Amino acid sequence: MTVTDRAAPDTDQDDPDAAASGHGPSHPGSGHRPASTALVFLLPAAVALAFSLRGIGDRQLWRDEHATWWAATLSFGDLGALIKNIDVVFAPYYIVMHLWVSAFGTSPTAMRIPAAGAMAVAAGLLGLVGRRMFTLRTGLLAGLLFAVVPTVIQYGEEVRPYAFAVAFALLSTLLLLRALDQPSLKRWALYGVSIPLVGYSHLVSLSVLAGHLGLVVMAKRGGDRTAHWAFAASATFGVSFVLPMLASGSGQSGQIAWNNPTFQDLVEHPQELFGSWVTGGSIMAIGVLGLFAARKYAALLAPWVLLPPVLTYLTSDQLHLFLPRYLLFTVPAWVLLAAAAVTRIAGPLTGEAVARAGAGRRVVGALLVLATAVAFGWQAQPGIAIARKNDSIEPDYRKAAQIVAREQQAGDGIAFSGVMSERRAMAYELRHDTGRPKDVLLYRTPQEIGGFGGLECSEPVKCLAGTDRLWVVSTSQLGTPFADMSARTATALKRYFKVAHTDNLANVRVLLLERVR
Repeated sequence: MTVTDRAAPDTDQDDPDAAASGHGPSHPGSGHRPASTALVFLLPAAVALAFSLRGIGDRQLWRDEHATWWAATLSFGDLGALIKNIDVVFAPYYIVMHLWVSAFGTSPTAMRIPAAGAMAVAAGLLGLVGRRMFTLRTGLLAGLLFAVVPTVIQYGEEVRPYAFAVAFALLSTLLLLRALDQPSLKRWALYGVSIPLVGYSHLVSLSVLAGHLGLVVMAKRGGDRTAHWAFAASATFGVSFVLPMLASGSGQSGQIAWNNPTFQDLVEHPQELFGSWVTGGSIMAIGVLGLFAARKYAALLAPWVLLPPVLTYLTSDQLHLFLPRYLLFTVPAWVLLAAAAVTRIAGPLTGEAVARAGAGRRVVGALLVLATAVAFGWQAQPGIAIARKNDSIEPDYRKAAQIVAREQQAGDGIAFSGVMSERRAMAYELRHDTGRPKDVLLYRTPQEIGGFGGLECSEPVKCLAGTDRLWVVSTSQLGTPFADMSARTATALKRYFKVAHTDNLANVRVLLLERVR
């Protein structure tokens, strides 16, 4: 026996009442027509892709995206040196992006398309998971709601691996459901192979396995005598491929040591996870009701939505992993719970009392799904608009680069002050400018030291010799634009140069210094 309750097959697999009460087909999802499979996957995927692609190149890259660009454009040798010191947990993603940018370039649009595609696939997979666990209407509603969550759109337009983490968590879950439904060596092997993909996309997303374990326990209680052994073998096989990366990454946790969340961060978690209080509050509130509608599948969904934030928060002093983007893979589980609650509550509106012939019921059910998705999308619009804007704390490096490119002269130098990855950001924005100013204070390149930042000259007077015009890009917030430079560098600039003019932009200043004669 599998995790699915055994009952006589229903003639209508889309009946929410039947699904919620366990009176569905003996193998949910296995008897659906290809047309319904295409609908429940392709419609949410198309909506998610459309929302992610709209204006995908408008928003500036931010610091983490600049890091992806930098790593992806390194040679494999230099990338290997980088991950020995930092970001080894992102190594698989950087390799994929290296191959991608080699073929399609480094524009914001080109680099963000993989994330948009991954998020579209995630929306479609959520539809399939929802249909297999509940009904077609539940899966379709979940996929459509997920497609318009503000953070889903935000990270579907970002050059980071979080969209892949969501997609692979859903893929692994779908493969587990299939293996439990109709066990076979092939299906359990496919599930095992999916687990490294989850870990390679982001280690925190491996905590979805807690929910998988809950589902397997339910299957065992339901009479399945082999599920727990098959799960143990598949999970052990899959996790073994991730352990080396996990071991290496444990020694690099200092790179996010700045992340020390407070209780206020926990309170604001719904807003940060979903992109707005209205969206997050409504999904979570209805999702709690969905735990009752989910019945046996609560064993999967409750650990999926609750354990990752609780564990990462409780261990934040040691591991520093409580970040909304790291927990993005919990969003589809919340959305699925909400969709299950809605279709369960609306069951009487779409049941036999409305249309015994079945056609009317399907029409009413389809209209219900559409109306709910449209209403949710409408209320999510303010959050979506914010998600598409440049972050209010990020420097406007794009305009800074435009100023430098427009006014630079041959022989100009450039220097940086601040803690907002100014050197890397300007390198990206000026990447196509062959005549860009020379980084005169750079002593050892990031490639040479195996990192994202270089080492600067310890004798700035010598390094500045021969430079009569110097651009300074500063994000320093401590008064003087040289505040975050070394004392020797700041002294040399003040002594040998004067400020010709300053452009004050959002969170960044661009100064042109000229040598004192």
